[in-house]
Amino acid sequence: MKKLVFLSAFLLVTTTIYAQKGKSKHPKTKGKGWTDLFTADLSNANYPDGIWTVENGELTASEDQAIWTEKTYDNFVLDLEFKNADGTNSGVIVYCSDVKNWIPNSVEIQIADDYAEKWANSAKDWQCAAIFGHLPANEQKVVKKPGEWNRYTITCIDQNISVVLNGKLVTEMDMSKWTSGTTNPDGSPIPSWLNKPFAELPTQGKIGLQGKHAGAPVWFRNMRIKELN
Repeated sequence: MKKLVFLSAFLLVTTTIYAQKGKSKHPKTKGKGWTDLFTADLSNANYPDGIWTVENGELTASEDQAIWTEKTYDNFVLDLEFKNADGTNSGVIVYCSDVKNWIPNSVEIQIADDYAEKWANSAKDWQCAAIFGHLPANEQKVVKKPGEWNRYTITCIDQNISVVLNGKLVTEMDMSKWTSGTTNPDGSPIPSWLNKPFAELPTQGKIGLQGKHAGAPVWFRNMRIKELN
């Protein structure tokens, strides 16, 4: 029991430290423990042939097909940059336990062009930096306009997820509070295709990036990850 109490306290402190750092800056990703999420030749990734390509260090897809890590991750900090086109709607996917049926079996941190009318007028939990369908970012339009690079730092420690976008801590979630597959804790509806309560999802799995969704591309670069013991 003492060990469990100590571990819980350690994880809480660790989460707080990363969140506090994220309020003013992103981490330095060249230090000890940081590695590339994907190799330059994508040899450590699972993806459909002919869809995902890398040019000048920028990763993009020509169709709406996700790319996945071969490795399974538990607790980690993921830091990356992304660039939207007009109307981009994509996402960073964590804790995926089934890549063939990933939508109800993972957590998606939304990427969106919030300046496009379609997404600007959508539900706030469909906008950039939201936990898609579950939790809006606490500040909207922190994302930059299409054509400019944005930076995400996503920290996942068990059921706690925090998202820093362009130097601001905009999203914090405790998955244990999402005990329903139909209704969020604030009473708002969860999309019907996301019918598994987050409180019951595994907190380890593959990491993925969504491809050219909703007809608009997205680009990624400088994708770095640090596992947390």
